[in-house]
Amino acid sequence: MSLRNRESAVRQILERGSVQVPPDLCAAAVRRGGRLLRRRTMARHVLWLVLAAAVVAFTVWALTVRPWVEPPSTTTPPVTGW
Repeated sequence: MSLRNRESAVRQILERGSVQVPPDLCAAAVRRGGRLLRRRTMARHVLWLVLAAAVVAFTVWALTVRPWVEPPSTTTPPVTGW
């Protein structure tokens, strides 16, 4: 069903004027909206926590391994005793 067909169907229903809306529709919508808002907030908090843990883990790894330091050369043996 295309958008134009849905719009015309809704307009026909609304023009009849005999649409009955459940009395608790507003309260149910408010409850559902509050639940969705709490879920989004919790998801955002969890994502920030995971991001902070990743930053801490990367920092600890970088300080331990020190990937910016060049490893010692293994192609030429050290010259000693000349």
